[in-house]
Amino acid sequence: MMTTAPAPELLTDHTGRPKPFHAMTLAYEQARLGMAFHEAGHAVLAMAYGMTVHASEVIAWEPEEGGWAVTGNTASHANDTPPWRFAAMFAAGQVAHVDYLMTYRLWTPERALACAAVHDREQAIDTLTALGLRISADSAPKGGKSWSMVRGMARRKVKHLWREIRTVAHAMDENTRLTGDEIAAMTGLTHIVTTGEVAA
Repeated sequence: MMTTAPAPELLTDHTGRPKPFHAMTLAYEQARLGMAFHEAGHAVLAMAYGMTVHASEVIAWEPEEGGWAVTGNTASHANDTPPWRFAAMFAAGQVAHVDYLMTYRLWTPERALACAAVHDREQAIDTLTALGLRISADSAPKGGKSWSMVRGMARRKVKHLWREIRTVAHAMDENTRLTGDEIAAMTGLTHIVTTGEVAA
């Protein structure tokens, strides 16, 4: 665990606003592993959808003596990924995080709500809107999808790739940061390497 906060860009969303933090009433080790599952969800779906994964990491630091905070970051590049799959990659972090809570018998309604990752949802909405696709946080617009529908797409893929997500999450928890090549080696997924990146 770092004693100082991570770089400011790791604590802000795609618009530069601070990411919201939520208390999750878990021990540090449980919260850290949960965040590793969140980032593994992004990374594994990105790779499964043909995206380049530059790196995926869990970030923990001590904001005050005796305290702790965790966040994460997955840097990837879309590589002409179909837009709805790109959105599902953003939703996969929340889905994998909640599934972690359920699988490890840590789930409560409050903890599930704390996995919401509004910054992921808003980045997906802004990105797809810029591409002319209709996506909404709380309803299904005509000719488009709601965020709930996107989460459903992610949920099916997360379920199919749970073994890979679990493998990556535990390796990330142990090693803090994994490259795309390391993730590909441990999961057997094909890794397409290109330049450029987007953070999730």
